[in-house]
Amino acid sequence: MKSLWYGAPGAWLRGLAAATLLLAGAAVSANDADRDRDRDNDCPHGRDITLINGRIHTMDASNRVVSTLTIHDDRFAAVGRASFAFGEHCQQVVDLGGRTVLPGLVDNHNHIVLLGIRPGYHTPIETARTFADIASTYRMRIRNAPAGAFITSIGGFNPAQFVEKRLPTLAELDAIAPSNPVYLQVAFTGPSVTNSAGRAFFTSRGIAVGADGSIAANAPTVAALNALRSVQTFDDKKRGTLDAMAYAAALGVTSNFDMGGFLIPGSPNHEDEFTFDGAASWDPYTAYDPILELHRNGQMKVRVRVFFLSMDNSLAIPILSRRVENAFREFGNDWLKTAGLGEFITNWPLFGQVVLPANYPAAVRKAAQRGWIYQQHTLSSAEDNAAITAWEQLNAQVPIAPLHWSLAHAMTITPQNVQRLKAMGAGLALHGFRYLAGTPAAAGPPYRMILDSGIKVGAGSDSAQISALNPWLMLYYMTTGKNSSGELINAGQTLTRQEAIRLYTAANGWFSKEEDKIGSIEGGKLADLVVLNDDYFRVPDESLKKLRSVLTIVGGKVVHNSGDVRMYGF
Repeated sequence: MKSLWYGAPGAWLRGLAAATLLLAGAAVSANDADRDRDRDNDCPHGRDITLINGRIHTMDASNRVVSTLTIHDDRFAAVGRASFAFGEHCQQVVDLGGRTVLPGLVDNHNHIVLLGIRPGYHTPIETARTFADIASTYRMRIRNAPAGAFITSIGGFNPAQFVEKRLPTLAELDAIAPSNPVYLQVAFTGPSVTNSAGRAFFTSRGIAVGADGSIAANAPTVAALNALRSVQTFDDKKRGTLDAMAYAAALGVTSNFDMGGFLIPGSPNHEDEFTFDGAASWDPYTAYDPILELHRNGQMKVRVRVFFLSMDNSLAIPILSRRVENAFREFGNDWLKTAGLGEFITNWPLFGQVVLPANYPAAVRKAAQRGWIYQQHTLSSAEDNAAITAWEQLNAQVPIAPLHWSLAHAMTITPQNVQRLKAMGAGLALHGFRYLAGTPAAAGPPYRMILDSGIKVGAGSDSAQISALNPWLMLYYMTTGKNSSGELINAGQTLTRQEAIRLYTAANGWFSKEEDKIGSIEGGKLADLVVLNDDYFRVPDESLKKLRSVLTIVGGKVVHNSGDVRMYGF
């Protein structure tokens, strides 16, 4: 294949003009699966996509910005120049029209597998500011769902984000969805609310629902959630998982580090371990079945890295031991792979006084000796101290630097504890879940202090119970320090937009030992990118929350296309 590069984008387009006459003006439908399959069959030497006339932020070490690149099969092949042969039918050309391009975003800590198996037609409302926004989102969802489908929003939002500062009522939800049952649940265990059709469903199963549609937090909400789960099929879970991946792709999140879920009480074939029921709960022995089936069928839309969560009570740590002795670490392919352990490997002091579990030293030793990547949840300085002290004792005998261990969240971590982690070669995975409902007294993490320390650090969301999957909301919080109401709560800890987007892209490969594969646009790396509807680096702060993808490519395949960019096929 010859390389043709005429210099400036305008010159390139003039050189391309004659060839485009062959297209008869027809833009490619990038989501046509049959056509993609035919292209693969007809292109024994691979497929190329060339993007031209853009502002492509590579996020390489020098932060290069280029106007063109070429993808060959699933890798970036030419960055800053185009490799193009006129008339070849195995090439697509994307005219970016000056749009901003970023590497596919990498979320280093979320719960996308849980999101995928939400019961009903789960509908994220994390960007809604008013009930009118909820109405718009729900009506669009209803238009594309079967008649009478149960529309749900389970976690990932908070009433604090709404101008109304409350949940909608039964009457308000009836007006939004008169022909569909609706269920909205806050966080892990509510409260929740439903409409008339939903109320009929829940009361028929003995669940108390107020005249205003309200369902109390904790036991009543958990009962409502389990009633929805009881009518969910395996096909429903596959469909929901496809929806979750499509939603991530539409946001530009191309790699998801999934951190598992809590064990539902009474799940079969389990031993002595922590149990909890709510939106973050599942049976880990069956929860991965839908995504595994989709992977086998070649239906993955985004990359998923699995971190196994286990919470042994026993000193013998039998559940963790079986995981690390029988599962293959860092095993799979570039779409779905076992990455590590987390965000728990033993029971953990989630409530009240922080006392390190007696089995924790044995657990971290087992994980280290078997060579596993590991990420540990902490929310307080006491938890930071407990984990770091255990790691330091282990590190004296088994170095952890090669294992890429990290603390997750670290909302109140001190400079001293950051330096203790850095000295061991560990890192910090930071998550802006305070965006939804944080206050000046409950903010963090201290992004600026941590980044300035020089420790390995990356960013993610911790969606989908108390946080939003939408990375543009997280990046808004990281760069402004403001919550969803526009209140400044994380003063003095903000980052520049360049710093923040680096933490969401290039910096995150470290957490799965994939620095050479994901997070930046460089020759030989996996061809994951997002074309934005506006310029992340130039829009006003409030417009950051309105950013979305108009074109997302993962591994050289178009997985989201809004139709706003022109694609030509040869």
